[in-house]
Amino acid sequence: MSEAEGDRRRGFFRYLTWSQEDEKWQIVCTDAGTASVAPREHYPPHKERHPRAYQSVAVGRTLTDYQLVYVTKGRGVFETGYKTYVVVPGTVMTLFPGVRHTYKPDFNVGWTEYWVGFKGAYVDTLCKHGFLSPKNPLYEVGLQNGLLAIYGKIFELVETQQPLYQIRASSLILTLIAEVLAHERKTLQHSSSEGLVEKAKFFMEENIDHMVNVDDMAKVLGASASQLNAVFKSYTAMTPHQYLLSIKIRRAKELLESGALPVKQIAQRLGFHDQYYFSRMFHEKTGIAPSRWSAFVQQ
Repeated sequence: MSEAEGDRRRGFFRYLTWSQEDEKWQIVCTDAGTASVAPREHYPPHKERHPRAYQSVAVGRTLTDYQLVYVTKGRGVFETGYKTYVVVPGTVMTLFPGVRHTYKPDFNVGWTEYWVGFKGAYVDTLCKHGFLSPKNPLYEVGLQNGLLAIYGKIFELVETQQPLYQIRASSLILTLIAEVLAHERKTLQHSSSEGLVEKAKFFMEENIDHMVNVDDMAKVLGASASQLNAVFKSYTAMTPHQYLLSIKIRRAKELLESGALPVKQIAQRLGFHDQYYFSRMFHEKTGIAPSRWSAFVQQ
């Protein structure tokens, strides 16, 4: 670990200047830093070294820039827009100009945070179009090495301040925003898709005695047949039709083992209008003819 990296782990921050030329890029980096706050340590650490506008984070403040604050360890709270949020590792807090907020780690736990501040007409446009909104200030992105890498590159740029560092840092900020939003979208899609698959499974279990039509099932679940097929296969490696056949075969085994019904009645009970089609499917799935299944399992 280099000396600079060690300093960053203990605490690093920079408040920056920018030129009119930088402003033409329509986004500038205003500040960036990281801090590891130990349990029972006052927050923010090194309070006197921060500009006055930034010092009152633990009791309430209003900034003129945006910030993305990523917490990777510990626990705390975030209050904004009259709402209080619990902050856990993997949380990104979004701060907006003119919106009063406060955040701090649990005094007995502490936390590790990474942040970057920025402003400009381009970010205002993102907000105008709903990509960023004070109504959705918290993102649960989890612990992502990719996000830490972006913060690290920004820190290197603002620390060394080589030519065009503002434009390069601002470009990385846009990448950071995109990664956070993409992860949020992926999480929402994952949750929605998983719910659709579980509903489809439940529907088929409830209708195991019928030969369910995928188009009809999709309508009941509020999806298109193509969407249902694609999502279901991505989660189960089977189409809904294949899954339905598999649970019918499972139920057929149970009925055959009980010995209460002949093969023809079991086929009819499970929605197979053709006994021979049922027998062929059963044999393909098990390698045993249904008429021999009961004797096979008793061997």
